[in-house]
Amino acid sequence: MNIFVAGHRGMVGSAIVRSLAHSSRSNDQINIITKNRAELDLTNQEEVKSFFNESKIDIVIIAAAKVGGIYANNNYPAEFIFQNLSIQTNLIHQSYVSGIKKLIFLGSSCIYPREATQPINEKDLLTGTLEPTNEPYAIAKIAGIKMCESYNRQYDCDFRSIMPTNLYGEGDNFHLKNSHVLPALIRKFHEASFNNDREVAVWGSGNVYREFLHVDDMASATLFLMNVNKELYMKHTEPMLSHVNAGSGLEISIKNLATLIGEITNFKGDIIFDSSKPDGTPRKLMDSSTIRDMGWSPSIELRAGIESTYEWFKLNKSLFD
Repeated sequence: MNIFVAGHRGMVGSAIVRSLAHSSRSNDQINIITKNRAELDLTNQEEVKSFFNESKIDIVIIAAAKVGGIYANNNYPAEFIFQNLSIQTNLIHQSYVSGIKKLIFLGSSCIYPREATQPINEKDLLTGTLEPTNEPYAIAKIAGIKMCESYNRQYDCDFRSIMPTNLYGEGDNFHLKNSHVLPALIRKFHEASFNNDREVAVWGSGNVYREFLHVDDMASATLFLMNVNKELYMKHTEPMLSHVNAGSGLEISIKNLATLIGEITNFKGDIIFDSSKPDGTPRKLMDSSTIRDMGWSPSIELRAGIESTYEWFKLNKSLFD
């Protein structure tokens, strides 16, 4: 079984590769195919076409994407929509043309309306206005879901979509401006603790809530969805509502998250919340009952996950200087 993991160097893609590699040790029929950006430009249609024509691929996992936090999404909206649409369009279409047996498309919880009822169910898609700070990225991901569904309906493909909540863990981006909230806080508090700073400033009021899932749990969910029987998958989804949420089912305020990370990094000063900076979506808790009903559940508790992520960051801090 030849499995192409697009985006294998990213946080999610690398976790999926680790999980597949673990599986391959007990199943020599799994062969992992990867290509870095220098070898294959996923935004280039001709390059993707040539790669598929030259490769024997059975399953495609699309973990490749341009991602970032509020700052990056606000400042580079054109790049976010163009690159993500290009990557997923090329891969999904060429998978159909090449007769790929199965495709897994990874999206994001930002596909849902800003004011969606909590917890957010798959049926809430396209029922309201998106969060403006990441609308271009969200629209690209919605297009990916609908493209998979359209190819399934017209060509009888088996293309599945999974929508993770906020992810964190080994391989995350810890740049202060372009990273998501959890890794940004880890770096801020680490540096403040190291420098014996008296205070740490956190963007926003601290009163918004977020759900977090460790990336290794996300890899587990992705491979679970890849392997689940098609009849079971179709039983729990609909042809035009086929995406599946993946989350921990637990949420925490940014204020409490900052306090927790402060404890883990041994920060002794004060935490200041800058309300002049945007909060983003007020709450974003996923209803992951669909995939849980199929038989998957997460296993990594938040504190333990942050502690292991912090240890990884300290070992790899030079990557983000």
